[in-house]
Amino acid sequence: MSSTGEKAAAPKGFAAGEHYVLGADFGSDSVRVVILDAKDGRVAGSRVEYYPRWKRGLYCEPRENRFRQHPLDYVESLVAAVTGAIGEAESSSPGMAARIRAICVDTTGSTPVLADKSGTPLALLPEFAEDPDAMFVLWKDHTAVAEADEINALSRSWGGTDFTKYMGGVYSSEWFWAKVLHVLRANPRVSACTYTAVEHCDWITALVTGTTDPARIKRSRCAAGHKIMWHREWGGYPPREFFDRLDPRLSDIRDSLGTETWTTDVSCGTLTPEWAAKLGLPQSVVVCVGAYDAHIGAVGGDAAPGTLVKSIGTSTCDVIIGPKAGSAGEKLVGGICGQVDGSVVADWIGYEAGQSAYGDYYAWFRNLLMWPVKALVAAESSASRLDVAGIEKRLLRELEEAAAAIEPSDSSVVALDWINGRRTPWANQKLTATVSGLTLGTDAPTLMRALLESTAFGARAIIEAFEAGGIAIERIMAIGGVARKSALGMQILADVTGREIQVTAGDQSCAIGAAVFAATAAGLYPDIFTAQKALSAGVERTHKPDPARKAVYDRLYERYLRLGKFIEGETK
Repeated sequence: MSSTGEKAAAPKGFAAGEHYVLGADFGSDSVRVVILDAKDGRVAGSRVEYYPRWKRGLYCEPRENRFRQHPLDYVESLVAAVTGAIGEAESSSPGMAARIRAICVDTTGSTPVLADKSGTPLALLPEFAEDPDAMFVLWKDHTAVAEADEINALSRSWGGTDFTKYMGGVYSSEWFWAKVLHVLRANPRVSACTYTAVEHCDWITALVTGTTDPARIKRSRCAAGHKIMWHREWGGYPPREFFDRLDPRLSDIRDSLGTETWTTDVSCGTLTPEWAAKLGLPQSVVVCVGAYDAHIGAVGGDAAPGTLVKSIGTSTCDVIIGPKAGSAGEKLVGGICGQVDGSVVADWIGYEAGQSAYGDYYAWFRNLLMWPVKALVAAESSASRLDVAGIEKRLLRELEEAAAAIEPSDSSVVALDWINGRRTPWANQKLTATVSGLTLGTDAPTLMRALLESTAFGARAIIEAFEAGGIAIERIMAIGGVARKSALGMQILADVTGREIQVTAGDQSCAIGAAVFAATAAGLYPDIFTAQKALSAGVERTHKPDPARKAVYDRLYERYLRLGKFIEGETK
């Protein structure tokens, strides 16, 4: 759908049901696959598969901020999700699988893994099968805070180019080089067998096309530019001299990455015979270069110049595109998560920001409230009569309904949204959440509303950072699970920011965005914007700001900023 809500006509020359495209979205907990009719965006089949090892909590230690995922979770879940989606589609359209023309994959990021000279993640070798350091380091893993500090200090002091200048001026512990350096130092056995490091979005596409040799992998422009310090200005990645000052092992990994990157509308090959058989697809299926979920989701969520797409789930990633720089050079936007030519759409600069926790904040509160329930039930012989799972599932919904009846006031509880650190503005993963204004009268719905307001305040800070850097925001589109489910959260976001918040009509914006790229790479559409207008889901509802609440929130936002300044000053 276009921003006006009208379907664009698909190019002449093919009919509905003649060509299909597949989008696969690897999120934090599961992979989501959709198959779209390339003519009109009709969903022919879809499937969600949860990562089995991750679901059991394996290889993670939340108290240490360590979150790792086994590559087999990705492989097994992809096969199950694709074959499941095909099965659903073929129940009404037999033989449809033979008409799937292209696949595009997006993943979380930065989610790298250390690999050997063949490009095989070390966790797939028998000796490292149970070693978390040999697995993918999930985006929200914050074990590399010290290494990120070293990278930032060196970038500002070494006497050469500041290689963080296109990354908002701060390198985060959530990103590639900090994570790789941390694992190399922490685990000598893993380090000794490491040849390269690969982002999830690059590895999964290389795997299914048989191009895992590090010299043959088509590395994502999106991942490389936003998280791995790639830029054309310095001919690829920073020089060996820079990495040598951190650790010579990083220099060797740097050399294994090559110097080129590719945008997502480019093909990185076709399916190998083995993978075609596993997925039940023709070998001729084109596989796009991979990218990060929020950047591809932005396209599924109607990304356009002036449109900020907020991908709201466990965290947020905020993406907007703008024209390439003229003769005056590229204007740097401070405090964001990077600006990269082609990271979203080729020949446009993609700007990224985000919050390290959004839905995760609410989930933390739910888990906090559920602890005594679960503990008491476990101790009682009559536990089977209490539906604990049902209570847990309903809890946030019930809290939101109660919180909706509470009006904001100058005496409202104010919270900081930094429970998993701060991503934007100015990344600082050492920061923690804070709640101010609690009294004996503060109940659970009041605190729930404060958390909803805190994440909206964090979103407003991001908008202000973009606009301070000269990026005009004319429209806000919210995509993702939290955006779709939390009407109160989106209304508070509108009231806090004083802007209309449009919510996508589709449940799977990232997978739909991936299908848009697949349709373009397959040659079914001349460009991303044309494919987007034909295939994306459009707007389901619009939340308009309430002027009276906005006035109250302006004052509460000032308290949020003062509280944040104090807490950051006290954080060592």
